[in-house]
Amino acid sequence: MTERTTCAVVGGGPAGMVLGLLLARAGVEVTVLEKHGDFLRDFRGDTVHASTVRLLDELGLGSRFREIPQSKLETIGFPSPDGDGIVTFGELRRLRAPYNYIAMVPQWDFLDLLADAGAEEPTFTLRMNTEVTGLLRDGERVTGVQYRTRDGVEGELHADLTVACDGRHSLLRDTMSLRPKEFGVPFDVLWFRVPRDEKGGDVSGITGKIDGSNFMVMINRGDYFQNAYFIKKGTDAQVRAEGIERFRERVAAMAPEVADRVDAIESMDEVKMLDVKLNRLHRWHSDGLLLIGDAAHAMSPLGGVGVNVAVQDAVAAARLLAEPLRRKDVRTSHLAAVRRRRWLATAATQRLQRTLQENVVGPLITGERKSFPKALITVMRRLPFMRAVPAYMVGIGLRPEHAPEFARRPDAKAGSRA
Repeated sequence: MTERTTCAVVGGGPAGMVLGLLLARAGVEVTVLEKHGDFLRDFRGDTVHASTVRLLDELGLGSRFREIPQSKLETIGFPSPDGDGIVTFGELRRLRAPYNYIAMVPQWDFLDLLADAGAEEPTFTLRMNTEVTGLLRDGERVTGVQYRTRDGVEGELHADLTVACDGRHSLLRDTMSLRPKEFGVPFDVLWFRVPRDEKGGDVSGITGKIDGSNFMVMINRGDYFQNAYFIKKGTDAQVRAEGIERFRERVAAMAPEVADRVDAIESMDEVKMLDVKLNRLHRWHSDGLLLIGDAAHAMSPLGGVGVNVAVQDAVAAARLLAEPLRRKDVRTSHLAAVRRRRWLATAATQRLQRTLQENVVGPLITGERKSFPKALITVMRRLPFMRAVPAYMVGIGLRPEHAPEFARRPDAKAGSRA
């Protein structure tokens, strides 16, 4: 089977779906290819940051988004070294309303929302169960992709531009022999859930927990906690070999308030490991091919900003490429412009993540540090207005992107209720 589109987007994650929707609203024929049959994968980035909520409002999707069951995160806290409660490091409530929180929404619901909005555009096509297996080329230029459906049907999709949104293990990046610069990461992350107290009297917001060299972040998801347990890089097999009982003991020691509920973790099969990477390509494009999101720069889970950065990449790409795609005249200079627009914000965010992992998280899990830096704790206690700084960095991010005019729509649901 041989087909054609103007823009082939590989990967139906946040970056791919946002890019597909925005380009379709510009009148560009766009096809998003997703290898899975649905978006139901657990422990993906479930944070919809304040700048992304604002983007959804600009796209006229705000009312639909707010109908999705969600919880709001308004604070980021860590335990005081003197045992005197939790110190608030980030207070999103200090940001300008109504974009002063992080929405915790299952990523599949967020992606379904984007897919439904895309389906309303005549030039948008989403093809599930379609795995990209390789690139098509004409000399040095990428001219589309090869694919295989779940039914085993193989085909070719020719395109003026192919955009790789296929994540940190990008097939298209490997096919082009593009090698990102790797920044060493001393930890991996184990994700798991623990039920919340029905009375709601336990941890709120995002809260760090420390016990010796054990470090965990708890995220309040309403009726349960989504937990990120940081372990030394490469020790996942060792932790699993110790068994579920030992794992429960560690969790209970770090978070005594959920000690009566750790039995809800029935086996280590419920504990998912994230192989943490922090890397960045120097060049995000080749002739006919652009890489954005994790395919161009894998982010650390610190701050949970990976989804937001990927979404901002997609908005910038749509803004800069919509007109060249409409003219069917996409040049490498247009693709290079996307990287130039997003480079500084991406590099600066990664630099902050590296500083945190080198000076805080890394030393915590090796036992070199027993608490968060006392100087920082003192600042946040004495100068509470400073809590807006990390809140802005996490909730809004560096160089947040706004929806281009061609993609904006009135919020039909909001208007119907008025």
